[in-house]
Amino acid sequence: MATPFSLKALMASAMLGLAGLVFAHGNVTPQEVDTGNLPELGDEVRTENPFREGNEYGEFNAQAVEIGESAYAGNCAGCHGIRAMSGGLTPDLRELTEWDDEYFIGRVRNGTARGMPSWKKTLDQNAMWAIRSYVESLPKPE
Repeated sequence: MATPFSLKALMASAMLGLAGLVFAHGNVTPQEVDTGNLPELGDEVRTENPFREGNEYGEFNAQAVEIGESAYAGNCAGCHGIRAMSGGLTPDLRELTEWDDEYFIGRVRNGTARGMPSWKKTLDQNAMWAIRSYVESLPKPE
């Protein structure tokens, strides 16, 4: 049975629209992050999450997770998925380990050539590490 031309055109338009969403990865309107009473981390780039329990500011972990949840929802979820459950087009951030801190901060600060924007002019380290703390608080993928 032949498919009517209008249905073919509609399907082609839908596919083109979906492809546009894939290529739009990273076109996010940055949302401000109120980092509350988290200690100011300064300008020197840290390579380990200071808010992880057992680290320099580990006593702020719960607060960082709460701030990070909101920051993630406003700035990351559109591409990396709700609760960091990637749909497969972007890395599943829940799979990062504590050994991946340097990788994480480098990617967030500098972006990638594959579509992730640089966030270093938008988010300070407090916000970035709070997001990392939130992602670490989530259950690992099965």
